[in-house]
Amino acid sequence: MVPPDRPDTPASTSETASIVRDDAKTEALKPLIVEAISTVFDPEIPVNIYELGLIYDVVVDASGVAGVRMTLTAPGCPAAQSLPVEVASKVRAVPGVTDARVDVVWEPAWTKDRMSDVAKLQLGMW
Repeated sequence: MVPPDRPDTPASTSETASIVRDDAKTEALKPLIVEAISTVFDPEIPVNIYELGLIYDVVVDASGVAGVRMTLTAPGCPAAQSLPVEVASKVRAVPGVTDARVDVVWEPAWTKDRMSDVAKLQLGMW
């Protein structure tokens, strides 16, 4: 199940700014994209990056180009170079996606409040 979009998602940035959301394509492909992204893990935390709340937005345009806005747990994250590349690779592998563009954004800043209940349970925070 795909959680509802968070209300405090950041504005479009360079890579995703040109993607014009197609509601039907986004609705059809977002669950598959989220499933693919859920196989990506921060190497320092044993929870996937979607459940950690690092994915702020997923949109797909009419031609199948997916845009993902994400953040990292901290600006100095050791995986800052590898995670966006891995996300793009996983999203491109989704049937129906023709390309993937990933932006790393810092506003709003990530906090533990963005984590799903599943992530909090996995990390023993409850």
